[in-house]
Amino acid sequence: MARRGKKKGRPVSGWVILDKPVGMGSTEAVSKVKWLFQAEKAGHAGTLDPLASGMLPIALGEATKTVPYVQDGAKVYRFTVAWGEERSTDDLEGPVTKTSDNRPAEADIRALLPKYTGVIMQTPPQFSAIKIAGERAYDIARDGGTVEIPEREVEIGRFDLVEMREGSTVFEIECGKGTYVRSLARDMGRDLGCFGHISELRRVEVDPFTPEDFVTVAELEAARFGEAGQQEGEPLPTDFSAIDDLVVDTGAALECLPQVALTDDAANRIRLGNPVIIRGRDAPVEAEEACATARGRLVAIGAIEAGMFKPKRVFAG
Repeated sequence: MARRGKKKGRPVSGWVILDKPVGMGSTEAVSKVKWLFQAEKAGHAGTLDPLASGMLPIALGEATKTVPYVQDGAKVYRFTVAWGEERSTDDLEGPVTKTSDNRPAEADIRALLPKYTGVIMQTPPQFSAIKIAGERAYDIARDGGTVEIPEREVEIGRFDLVEMREGSTVFEIECGKGTYVRSLARDMGRDLGCFGHISELRRVEVDPFTPEDFVTVAELEAARFGEAGQQEGEPLPTDFSAIDDLVVDTGAALECLPQVALTDDAANRIRLGNPVIIRGRDAPVEAEEACATARGRLVAIGAIEAGMFKPKRVFAG
């Protein structure tokens, strides 16, 4: 039998809440963070376009098991819609496809916002990662084709007009999974009879993380290499203590779940895949999903049935 190769990198786990700069792709950002931490494994919880900035939660190691919970979290975006032009990509990247000399009045914009608040139907942009017959929509669009992308239900909990500027308007929304801000700019522009596209986009929050969790690439590099930076030809530092201090605990992604505190003995049983009886007055009796911890560290995600915690996904101690 062939021997399994040794994993490369450190078994570091947790979340890096990156303040992604404009111009950096999400995959590039993950690769950069993974290299800085010399991590075995890394992934992100929701793509952010290169032209967008802001919160890109990056999971390291065991935290990759909690990515779906962050992907499902509410998101806050602040964005600017430039009026008078519709573009193929619905943002600054694509060529202009439609123009108008009309510019919307503030009153007309405010009157339109309720239409886009709550549960609405939305058609994703042609340049999106939606799969059509097994192919990404943006790949078809880049080849010059167009596809019929079906409408989908999305939820926008809050839609605020922040500022009126000459030729553009700044908005902030709180929305659920799958919402395309570029589609909002496109559809509002059509409704207002003036066309529109995104000229600036920043993701401010991804629940449960907040702007207080932000860390920049420069801060990560300084923590890894010191203020002088990494000099060409020098060996990489072996001390990761400063950069590891910037990692958010894996369990932070699971604050949305009922919490169960375990004894050390119960935690060991759970890590072996065995169910345990939940004790304590405040322990939940039933839950489809719950988070079990011991000494403040994440042990497992599982279900609580008839007063027993049954593990579904176990985390390394």
